[in-house]
Order: sequence, then structure tokens, then C-alpha cells
Amino acid sequence: MSTLLIRNASYLVTMDDHRREITGGGLFVRDGFIEQVGPSADLPEQADEVLDLKDHIVLPGLINTHHHFYQTLTRAVPAAQDANLFNWLKTLYPIWARMTPEDIYISTQTALAELALSGCTTASDHLYLFPNGSKLDDEIAAAREVGLRIHASRGSMSLGESKGGLPPDQVVDSEETILKDSVRLIERYHNPNPGSMVQIVLAPCSPFSVTGELMQQSAVLARSYGVHLHTHLAETQDEESYCLEKFGYRPVAYMQSLGWVGEDVWFAHSVHINSEEIEVYAKEGCGVAHCPSSNMRLASGVAPLWEYLRAGVKVGLGVDGSASNDGSHMLAEARQALLLARLRAGLLGASLSSTSAPPILAAREALELATRGGAAVLGRNDIGSLEPGKCADFIAIDLRKLGYAGALHDPVAALIFCHPQNVDWNVVHGKIIIRNGELLTLDLPVHIEKHNRASRKIING
Repeated sequence: MSTLLIRNASYLVTMDDHRREITGGGLFVRDGFIEQVGPSADLPEQADEVLDLKDHIVLPGLINTHHHFYQTLTRAVPAAQDANLFNWLKTLYPIWARMTPEDIYISTQTALAELALSGCTTASDHLYLFPNGSKLDDEIAAAREVGLRIHASRGSMSLGESKGGLPPDQVVDSEETILKDSVRLIERYHNPNPGSMVQIVLAPCSPFSVTGELMQQSAVLARSYGVHLHTHLAETQDEESYCLEKFGYRPVAYMQSLGWVGEDVWFAHSVHINSEEIEVYAKEGCGVAHCPSSNMRLASGVAPLWEYLRAGVKVGLGVDGSASNDGSHMLAEARQALLLARLRAGLLGASLSSTSAPPILAAREALELATRGGAAVLGRNDIGSLEPGKCADFIAIDLRKLGYAGALHDPVAALIFCHPQNVDWNVVHGKIIIRNGELLTLDLPVHIEKHNRASRKIING
């Protein structure tokens, strides 16, 4: 048995049901789980390791609900810089088709290193193409080395261009292969228990890249094993037009027709959604991965965040792929969510009466999306807040940084309003991943060189 004591944090943000913020607070951890939370004077005095975090703010580890790790290899590709989603995909599909298992491994570690340094302790990734022998196993192995929790989505594309889909035929798989591999991965890796480091998700890519039959069979399979379902939905107006033309439904109604609604389902983006569809999400318990930076980068639109929250829809944050965001910084994404929500509120307020316009999003609400919100979307009740019985997943930031000078009257809000900083400590299940700003699980200079070589190789062909 191992114990860890955190004490003397200037501010400890619990995100518990009472949203307690404790000055001079701390945590006592045993074998990866929190036993006590409170003022440092109320905690045990000894542990196997004791961290004095004076001048630091401590908060729950941030939770990323949507990503594509492999896209760190194709950031800022010139031909895709100014494209909308469909053209962006058509530009990048042939490049991604050159990836190897080693590329998946390398890119996963790059994305997770960035996420860890930005305060993330749990990340959900959506890997939906498997060229040249690549497998989801490559990603899971890489994540194990970095040390973050992962929800590894077995994505899929089965509807190639020759059958009316968007992706080229060279990057799609047969539905038989997809379902067989899904069973293999669940049985080998999925751990539903509290504190699990790996969970498997079934995630057909999108309505324009898989058949309805695969969506239905994936849902049946997922529910037989008790795993969650995930896909992109209602990201762009192009997708809406595609669904109406091909299926006779708007995207949400199409999902309903396939049995793809429920507490075990969450959708990435959900930008082009009307009020009736928001009520479907709320009634059925569907979650949303809100990806503000990616939606802005690809000119997809602005998700109705305020309406989701008002209706009681579960909402978490996703940095999305690093070729549509070009970064993987969770605190930056929380800040972007706040700014974009406020921009939308202002624009709606200009055309509606003041009583009809959405209220502005508060800094603590943005942090809640990145913690409690993400946990709810992923269906986990063991992470997202600092409470006895929950996983010891937490981060700490030194408040003596230049970027926080003049903001210490409200350091919690400063995390969002001020320029996003990297964290100084990142602890996952009681294990220190980042100590004094240094990632302990990866030799970053060596890794970055390796990553850039891999990127040049696939982009240059």
C-alpha cells in the first residue's frame, strides 16, 4: 500500500457537489484513491510521499472527451489550412493512409504529452482508420507509457467513395473486420471498474463514412458488453444536407432511427442542432463533446452551449484532432469555450431582447465543463472531482507565474481568464506524471525529433 499527502495548497478546488474551494487545503491518498479532502490541519501528518504545494492551486484533473491523436502528425498542412470540413478531410485522407503502427504510437504519445502538460488526466481518443497494419493496440500501448487514463475508441469507416461515402476506398474496412476487431479489443482491454486506466468505446466515424447497418450492429454489440458509443454528429451544414439527401433525416433523427440515443452515447460537436433535438439529447441522456477551437478553425459554426446546459444535457470539452485545432491544450480549450459562449451571447443579445439572450458563461462553469462535465459524458463517477472514494487525479499550478501577476484576488477565475499556462504537477491515480513542470514519462527532446521525422515522411509520401 502506498500513500500520498498533499498539503498547504493555497487553493484547493474540489468540484464536489457543494463546489467547495478550500484555502490551505490538501488531500490524503491511498493506493490511487482519495481518502480525505480538507484543510491541511485536518489531514494526517505523514505519508510515503508528502508534497507541500504552498503558492499552488490544486484542482481535479481535466477530462478530454474528443480527440484524434494521430492528427498531431499533420498539423497546419498548407493544402488544408483554409478548407471546410469535407474538403479538409478529402485533402488529408490520402496522407493519413500512409501511416504505420509506429506513427500511431508516436503521435499518441505526442498528443498525450501535450494534454498532460495542459492539465489533462483522462483522454478519450477516436481512431477510425487503420492503414498498413495499424491497430488500436498501438495507441493503448503508447498511452500506458505516458501514464494518462484513456478511453480508446475503436472507430471505423466502411462507406468508401465507390459506395457514396466521403472517404477514399483505401482507408475503409469491411464491416465484418470492424465488428470482429471490436469484440477482440473489448475482451482484451476494457476495464469497467473504478480507477480503470483503459476503457474501450465503439465509434463508427460519422453518418457519411459508415453504413446504417454498421451503426446498428455496433450499438447492439456495445450494449451487449456494456461499453459506450461515440460518433461525430451535426458538425457542419454539409453533413445536414448529406443526411437529408441520403437518408431523409436530419442527423439527430437519423441517429434515433438507428437506436443511437441513450445514456451510453455521446456525440462530438453537435453544432447544427435545433431546440427539439436538444430536448431529445436531454430526455435520452445523450452527451456532447463541445469542441470550440476545432469548430472555429474549420468554420463549422458555434454549438448552442447555453441551451444544452439549460436543458440539462451532459456537456464536456474536446480539443478535437490536432489537425483541426493544431494543439491539445485543455485549459486553453476551457478558455475558448468561455470566450466563444460569450461571443454568441453578445451576438444573440444584439438581435433578441435582453431577457431572451443567453447569460454569459462564468469561468468556474468553463472549468466545470472540463472536469465534472467530462466525467459525466464519459459515464464515469470515479473522476471529475476531488472527493473521498474518487481517483487521485489532480493537477497543480504555481500561482507565482508572470501570467497570473495581478490576478490572485481570484486565482480560480485566473486559470481561465488569463493566458493558459502549463501545469506544474499532474497526478494520475496517485502517480506523479509531471513534477515541477517536467513530464517524467517521456524524453521530450528525443521524442519531438522522432515525431517530426514521422510527420515529414507521411506528408512527403
